[in-house]
Amino acid sequence: GAGIAGLAISFGDQGLLEDVFAGLSIIFEKQFIVGNFVEVGDFRGEVIEIGPRNTRIKNIYGNILIIANSDIRVIINLSEELSFAVSEISIEYNADLNKVEEIIKNNLPKIKEKIPEIVVGPIYDGVDKLGDFAVIVRVIAHCEEKDRINVRRLLNKELKNTLDKNGINIPFPQLVIHQANGNKEKI
Repeated sequence: GAGIAGLAISFGDQGLLEDVFAGLSIIFEKQFIVGNFVEVGDFRGEVIEIGPRNTRIKNIYGNILIIANSDIRVIINLSEELSFAVSEISIEYNADLNKVEEIIKNNLPKIKEKIPEIVVGPIYDGVDKLGDFAVIVRVIAHCEEKDRINVRRLLNKELKNTLDKNGINIPFPQLVIHQANGNKEKI
């Protein structure tokens, strides 16, 4: 590092110096390390390399963001704490909500057994919204950031299967048309 700094000073490359000092700061302060999941602006991914001049971050699509260390002003380290995998399930308005909640709560331990990546939970989080055609209930599970998307997918699958086994329907959008003669027709 000192050799690079000496070389940069001799050539007057202030940008190189800024990058190197920023890189050293990242490493020594352990703001993030290789293997952490981070978010820089709209880019979210795993840190695959921290070099003297730049940092490389790979997202789930395999795209790699190469960013100069001195350009990293705001970064969110997603690996510091457990992440939330959130599943939002639509329930028909005519369903007995108390029964639905009881079914979900009673099956959460079984769901946890099927998804070993869940660290804490899953937890029934209640009614989230009253939508246009459904009541939206939420279940959350704490997991490592690297597992968040997969845990959410598996949680959705297991909740859907649980609701299907218990005769609880997940609705689809419907449109009610009012005709001039006063009759209603569902489409």
